[in-house]
Amino acid sequence: MTKEILIAGFGGQGIMLMGQLLAYGAIYEGLEVSFFPSYGPEMRGGTANCTVVISSERIGSPIRNRFVMLMAMNPPSLEKFETHVRPGGVVAYNETLVSEAPKRNDVRILKIPANRIAMEIGNPQVANMVALGGMVSTLGISLESIQRGLPRVLPDYRHHFIPLNSDAIQRGMTAAMESEAL
Repeated sequence: MTKEILIAGFGGQGIMLMGQLLAYGAIYEGLEVSFFPSYGPEMRGGTANCTVVISSERIGSPIRNRFVMLMAMNPPSLEKFETHVRPGGVVAYNETLVSEAPKRNDVRILKIPANRIAMEIGNPQVANMVALGGMVSTLGISLESIQRGLPRVLPDYRHHFIPLNSDAIQRGMTAAMESEAL
């Protein structure tokens, strides 16, 4: 089993944090993982994406150009990477910021209103955790494994936000299940 995941959005949306947390969650499940970040030249507002490869076997290279899952946090990312998802894969997107749904009919579409749910929780900065929760629900990584990774990826001075992030992840999982039920 090998799963290639691409997470993409603007710098400042927490794209790398999502990838790192997904990687730690897979490690806690006993899987092999590679994490490959890619940044635009800008610090915030530029492009950011990362590739996470999860496998039950050794991973030869972290560089991929075809994926089983895409999480697009903004319209340019969906437009740029939608065609890189294999037929039968999953195209997930932040429904709050992406108004035009993916055009493909050979993939599962997963719409997650990440920013809206984050605002409902009371903190717009956890939109990435909501989106991650939606991804986790389809990848088969347990919530417990992801939660174990939170202290590893968040700096010590942000550990008081672990319950908030955990709640956001759970809400994202619920949103993804509701999206697939439609």
